[in-house]
Amino acid sequence: MGHKVHPYGFRLGVTRDWQAKWYAEKNYARFLQDDLKLRRAVEQKCPDGDIARLEIERPGGELCLTLYSARPGVLIGKGGQKVEALRSELEKISGERVRLTIREVERPELEACLVARNIAGRIESRIPFRRAMKQAAFRTMQAGAKGVKIRCAGRLGGREIARSETSHQGQMPLHKLCADISYGLVEAHTVMGRIGVKVWIYKGDIVSKVREKSVTTEASEVS
Repeated sequence: MGHKVHPYGFRLGVTRDWQAKWYAEKNYARFLQDDLKLRRAVEQKCPDGDIARLEIERPGGELCLTLYSARPGVLIGKGGQKVEALRSELEKISGERVRLTIREVERPELEACLVARNIAGRIESRIPFRRAMKQAAFRTMQAGAKGVKIRCAGRLGGREIARSETSHQGQMPLHKLCADISYGLVEAHTVMGRIGVKVWIYKGDIVSKVREKSVTTEASEVS
């Protein structure tokens, strides 16, 4: 995989599922642009919601959005006011009826997007990037991850020339298709410019049930 292939695209259809589940023959371009607008609007309207990912489905003539957040109470608001306002805003953007579902992320330390956003926020607060990377990697490993890799790139420490630094702990398989790897990219906006934060979290291997059944049947036939 190296630096050329996205960790999710490399494993699509094997251990990773699509985050947009719909099919269209005529309106493909319009649906794709609507998805980009919806994701951008959710990021802008919910900066404090700690959203890990957004899944989009289009069953029939309805638009279903599923938000995975570490702070669902912030998204819902008092009496559900914020979620209703967000739903109405998304309906204006898409022009369709939106069914919005919010689900809680049980362990945010194992979501690479949330970890990267936490590191970026600490860098924007003028905390040394090495300390932020080290503390985030320690919390992730304590949460049960088998490996974590964090890379920060840009004018680190206010240097004149951009550079990159990497923190690595545990295992991080690159070519294993059955590896469950979470990936996140967030930019920290500082006075000296933007600093890119990339996080890879290795949670373990995913062994499909079909493969387990085939292995057991083969073993029984041999015996």
